[in-house]
Amino acid sequence: MASVPSLASSVNQRVADALASALPEAGGADPLLRRSDRADFQANGILALAKKAKANPRELATTVVGSIPTGDLIADIEVSGPGFLNITVADRAIMETLAARAGDDRLGVPYSASAGTTVIDYAQPNVAKEMHVGHLRSAVIGAAMVEILEFTGEKVVRRHHIGDWGTQFGMLIQFLMEHPHELDHKSDAEVSGEEAMSNLNRLYKASRALFDSDEEFKTRARARVVDLQAGDEQTLAMWQRFVDESKIYFYSVFDKLDMDIQDPDVVGESGYNDMLVETCKLLEDSGVAVRSNGALCVFFDEYKGPDGNPTPLIVQKSDGGFGYAATDLSAIRDRVGNLKASTLLYVVDARQSLHFKMVFETARRAGWLNDEVKAVQLAFGTVLGKDGKPFKTREGETVRLVDLLDEAVDRATAVVREKDKERGFLGEQEIVENGAQVGIGAVKYADLSTSASRDYKFDLDQMVSLTGDTSVYLQYAYARLRSIQRNAGDRSPVAHPELALAPAERALGLHLDQFGEVIAEAAAEHAPHKVAAYLYQLASLCTTFYTECPVVKPEPELVVGENRLFLCDLTARTLTKGMSLLGIRTPERL
Repeated sequence: MASVPSLASSVNQRVADALASALPEAGGADPLLRRSDRADFQANGILALAKKAKANPRELATTVVGSIPTGDLIADIEVSGPGFLNITVADRAIMETLAARAGDDRLGVPYSASAGTTVIDYAQPNVAKEMHVGHLRSAVIGAAMVEILEFTGEKVVRRHHIGDWGTQFGMLIQFLMEHPHELDHKSDAEVSGEEAMSNLNRLYKASRALFDSDEEFKTRARARVVDLQAGDEQTLAMWQRFVDESKIYFYSVFDKLDMDIQDPDVVGESGYNDMLVETCKLLEDSGVAVRSNGALCVFFDEYKGPDGNPTPLIVQKSDGGFGYAATDLSAIRDRVGNLKASTLLYVVDARQSLHFKMVFETARRAGWLNDEVKAVQLAFGTVLGKDGKPFKTREGETVRLVDLLDEAVDRATAVVREKDKERGFLGEQEIVENGAQVGIGAVKYADLSTSASRDYKFDLDQMVSLTGDTSVYLQYAYARLRSIQRNAGDRSPVAHPELALAPAERALGLHLDQFGEVIAEAAAEHAPHKVAAYLYQLASLCTTFYTECPVVKPEPELVVGENRLFLCDLTARTLTKGMSLLGIRTPERL
């Protein structure tokens, strides 16, 4: 089905047409329409146009109003102040637009006219290392952006750039060669993520202790790094065992996060090894990078160190080893050349912003990025504890991600169980399933409802609260709407455009109509928090609506009841669609 133009865009067009006829030289001018608390919309664009045309803004506004027909779309339009237009939309237009949205699986949301291919780099754990709270935001924000972009029609290629290469693997591989059974599994049964991680942890600690205390082992481990980089078969086979064991663990954590990570999308640092030499050659031959004290560097006038000297991006070290920059630049070449990306989106900690600025600028100088292909860092802030300091355990350790998620689910299950005591209609299995959906939803929503660039406090008590801006509040609003629909018995949700709307119905209807515009904005600005803010307001408006406008009892007359049921149904569909774009489930009963 075709997309449904929003009321705002239809009103905007009417005012723009009237402006063009009143002031022909203003053809195509933007009326600057926005939502208003004085009417449904306010158009502010006339002031600037009148100034340009040396006309009286209030007179021009009056002329424009005179040529705008009222009735079908616009119920009332008046000039206010020095030349603002206050516009009220007809109730009929609201319900007809919502009925058109309800008739479409996509709720009338259009596909983007400028859709391209985005390669999104997110959820980047390290092989043989435990995932901690610092890994949470990249995964959660990245997964939401994948869903939002795909919903707008963008082709999205996921990339998980895991840390699976480097000098520490010499130590691990050498130890495993000398103790070949250290990664063996207890049985042929499926291995749990916990077991895989405890194997890796144990091996890491033992190899580190030996590396620090035994000079001969240290020498053998360093030689093993050389074998790994040279592609020695036996060394690579051992390296692969670490990667495979780590994946068992990663996937178990992503599974807890209710996130789908596919094997082909996991392309770690090792995936670009074969390109590193060529990347350096291309940069050096083109003069983008130069040798400095034996290292291959790219210099920038704008980035200086504390001593006032330029801080270079080191692509290749003086000993011939490659830095992160070489891998990141090779990944850009692969994503642009082979994956045909028009946008490269990196969901990476804000503390790496300088590195990425230099990498992107280097790629631009080399011609791999240009006006048609852009790279963007979706930089995110730090997860803080309740005390406002970086989140640590009491012992000062980083918090294991698994522990955090388990605790969130436990807290949420307790909240669901307590709430159900009042009514007692959920069975134990449903309480446990809902507890998981509420707990994981709470963690994701707390992250996504904050602008990514800001730090946010991880406060589980607040996250699983039934009041305030939390996912539980939204999930309860959805479940309440479904409950109302069940209680309506054989009544059907039917839109009745001929009815006058109560204030709470109008407010809800106008907000429902903005869904597509919010999605487009969140996709263009890589801002999932805008979707979260929209959904919170939707839940608040729908709570006011069903409090002020009885849907089932006391018996509203049939058409009024059908119309309100229709609003319940479209609100529920919009809530569940919006939440799914954030990676959050909406239980039917809570």
